[in-house]
Amino acid sequence: MQIKPRQHLLDVWRAVARYSFDNGKYLTGETGGLSSVADAERLLCLLYPATEVPAFRLDQPDTTDRDVLRVLEGVGGRLEIPSNLITALTQYMRTHTGPDESPTFSGGYYFKPADPSLELTHHQAQLGVVDSYSMSVTLCLATLGFLKVYEATTTRPEVLTAVAELREATNTRLTAAMVSLLRSFTVNVFDAESEQGKRLIEVIGQGRQSDRVVLQQFARRFRPLRATIIESLSRGIQVDESIRDESQLFECGWAWGVVRDAPKISDLEAPVPGQPDGIADRLPYVYFTVVALDGIQDLFSHRTLTLGLLDEDQQKLAEMLRLRWELSQQYWSAIARFGADRWPLEDLPWQTTGLRLESEYFSLTVAAILVHDLVRRNATDDDLTRTVAVMERLADRGRVNSRMTKDDPVIRMHHPGVTMPLAGSDRSGGLLHWRMTDFSAQLLKRIIQLAVLSQNINSQGRLLRLAEQTFDHLWHRRIRSGEGLDLWDDVRAVYPDAHDVDRRLSWSVTERVTECLVAARNLYEQQPIPSEDIAQLARELLSEATHLFGKEQLLASGGTTGNRGRAMRSIENRLDRARVLVDKQPATAFALTLPVLQELDTLAQARDAGVKEG
Repeated sequence: MQIKPRQHLLDVWRAVARYSFDNGKYLTGETGGLSSVADAERLLCLLYPATEVPAFRLDQPDTTDRDVLRVLEGVGGRLEIPSNLITALTQYMRTHTGPDESPTFSGGYYFKPADPSLELTHHQAQLGVVDSYSMSVTLCLATLGFLKVYEATTTRPEVLTAVAELREATNTRLTAAMVSLLRSFTVNVFDAESEQGKRLIEVIGQGRQSDRVVLQQFARRFRPLRATIIESLSRGIQVDESIRDESQLFECGWAWGVVRDAPKISDLEAPVPGQPDGIADRLPYVYFTVVALDGIQDLFSHRTLTLGLLDEDQQKLAEMLRLRWELSQQYWSAIARFGADRWPLEDLPWQTTGLRLESEYFSLTVAAILVHDLVRRNATDDDLTRTVAVMERLADRGRVNSRMTKDDPVIRMHHPGVTMPLAGSDRSGGLLHWRMTDFSAQLLKRIIQLAVLSQNINSQGRLLRLAEQTFDHLWHRRIRSGEGLDLWDDVRAVYPDAHDVDRRLSWSVTERVTECLVAARNLYEQQPIPSEDIAQLARELLSEATHLFGKEQLLASGGTTGNRGRAMRSIENRLDRARVLVDKQPATAFALTLPVLQELDTLAQARDAGVKEG
């Protein structure tokens, strides 16, 4: 199934608008209860394309396209849509604000009690989680950009007042989310003889070398990164002093929430309200690290910088987050590619060290960090080609592009999803789990990111085929009737023989698909990768065609009038166009030049026949 970003985004918007608005009024709904994560995901399904795709912009009502207005009829008319979105966003900010007027980042019903006989308490539901911090960064930046453009298009006092109120609340939430991300970052140092140390050595050594050799290789490979972390102690990174000992192993990244004993951020111009004490263990999760990286990168996007969306305090926080962003990418990218032969990432499935879990989902999260690193350093080398092969294997093992077998255990990765215990959450009154159900959507997102980066025709071709297969799989998982019509997720639609699989509305999967469609649009905006072989052939065709055209001009009679004159001008225009395209679009230049050669030959034959008759 070919990905058609514009048409498919319109389909998603129609479904989101139908579910979320009634005659312009925003319907919050409580699918399982309140969750700041789910509520942000729902709003981003509308706001993210509206701020990232020019054809979907809603902040300049006079330029909104007709097909966009048609699918958003439930949100309002051309002039009502922006103000109704502002009302919905204001409602979100108020809903997720605590009694002390500080923003809250509740995981809500996304948390699951480890003991299924117990119910989630109100206190547990209100716990902050990295998904909410990261999603809030993306939502707040999209909102600030939207408001900055929209307020210049209206003079209505009540609208300008609403804009000012929302901007203040959004800035407060953005700062709090950035602070919470800083307080959730951790560096975990442990001995090579500990259970976690043995597990890490097993993962990166793959049983091919002795533990002593692997430890020596780790020390050498991570010496520069270890030094950077040590130097960063003065910049707020909390880490055990034992990291200075090269015989110690370490991991860095994001815990599931604010870590226990994380210091409060107090060196800003404006005080940051809230900052509750953390309870998370100092244990980095690759999943939450990926989630954090996705949100943090929006702080450095072209749109954020161009519109000047960050204030002075936020710019300072952004630089602190950027350091952690780069440390995490470099660490996990090096772990994924550790060794000289087969990568640990290629040894599927990935085994987590701290929690002793293994799943293709964890392989995908490590691959996602590697993709972040490849994009950061603009890598188009062997690393990218090998990552493509990993994505293909993950699609196959996840039964995304292959048949599900009878009683296939892989179905559990899609429903009910991969479950992780949240280390330290038992301090809230009982151990909590976090469940990931978006394997296919995350896979598509990383495939498209790689396709955008790739400069190799073969690799990009493989990625595009895989992206279309994965999108086809996801598109068929839309809900076909009842609540959430045309939204996600109906796993049984693609796995009809799966047992005990229920249809359920998932804003997580819906938002990820929306992100993928925006990314696909950016992919198609790029120039196609030129083939040097075709470019050389096109140049040779152009050279011959140009020579024959000049000869025809020299020898033929009849001037520049009549049918022959029009034919010669057409040939000249097409040759000029082919010369412009030969380096960037050589196949197009080839296609333009080939019929020109045929026409020139026809003209030459006609001329020769005329000479003989004369």
